[in-house]
Amino acid sequence: MSRGAVGLGLALGSRFWASAYAQPAHVGVGPYGPLSPSPDANGVRLPAGFSSRVIARTGSVVPGTNHVWHVAPDGGACFASPSGGWTYVSNSEVYYVGGAAAVEFDAGANVVAARTILSGTSYNCSGGATPWGTWLSCEEWARGRVYECPIDGSGAVQRPQLGTFAHEAVAVDPVEYRLYLTEDAYDGRFYRFTPSHYPSLAAGRLEAASVSWEGEYHGRIGWVRVSKLAPVSADPSTRRRTTVFRNGEGCFYDDGSVYFTTKGNERVWALEVETGALECIYAPELYPSSPLRGVDNVVVAPSGDLFIAEDGGDMDICVLTRERELSRFVRLTGHEGSEITGPAFNPAGTKLYFSSQRGTRAEGLGVTFEISGPFRR
Repeated sequence: MSRGAVGLGLALGSRFWASAYAQPAHVGVGPYGPLSPSPDANGVRLPAGFSSRVIARTGSVVPGTNHVWHVAPDGGACFASPSGGWTYVSNSEVYYVGGAAAVEFDAGANVVAARTILSGTSYNCSGGATPWGTWLSCEEWARGRVYECPIDGSGAVQRPQLGTFAHEAVAVDPVEYRLYLTEDAYDGRFYRFTPSHYPSLAAGRLEAASVSWEGEYHGRIGWVRVSKLAPVSADPSTRRRTTVFRNGEGCFYDDGSVYFTTKGNERVWALEVETGALECIYAPELYPSSPLRGVDNVVVAPSGDLFIAEDGGDMDICVLTRERELSRFVRLTGHEGSEITGPAFNPAGTKLYFSSQRGTRAEGLGVTFEISGPFRR
């Protein structure tokens, strides 16, 4: 299959790809222009018109609250508030005292509260927001589980039916009533969970993907039922019948497609859920001179553009647009040895939140940022 043919396998059902395949894949300056030549006071390089704010630091009280921000901030998401504000949640990827916390904003983007919403868990890496307003926090270790967390901190519930493995991220399809999950392991799989009584996650069917490849970059997914109580790696029969997705990372649903990343081979995938068509929409060889390395968390902006965070690399967030142009959008300076985690847009799409999990080399403490500016719609 030639590189020029990449992308032709999908039925073009999603908003993002409806126009994308008419364009050649290329690297450019993107819709926002080049990054500033020097960082701002927070060590952030951004395109013209954008600005950064630090909203929290590991070990310090979140300004305007009495809540101390957690170690190793990781996966995150935003939730709308009835008042017109929003809440940003963030995991803590450490052993035993991991969990998750939330920062609440009013309609003017002022911090008004912060609180713990999950505690006593381990290696809470990424996760996903549900359409009914809870946060699914995922543990990334061999016996990891998923916890459903009300964002008001009223009590998290373990969801063992979502499997026991090194969970990374989860995305909810509110149309087909299913969840999709990634596994951060060298021999990881890509999973689908179908609740028995959506939106309850108390019971259901867990399956792993089996891909019939139609070329190097595309194929069609079928599903194999797996045990809910053990990882696929412990089930030789299921291993033989399912497909390895090396070090699965971010996962996000948008308009009929699920986007997910595999850091083990530097790829971003798009699954059209209605047809099962699977397409590799990013690999370094498809975008010569690509700035993107260490693909990790991914979020879809209101515009339909994908914002992809790096684990390492140059500490960038890159944008993959509907015109199939890849560009840098954020670069953190002085944060070598860290990773960018938890990218999420507020409900209006005017602010982007994310963390540097380990912060600068000098401090080694996590930092959570807010980016404001003219994001396109």
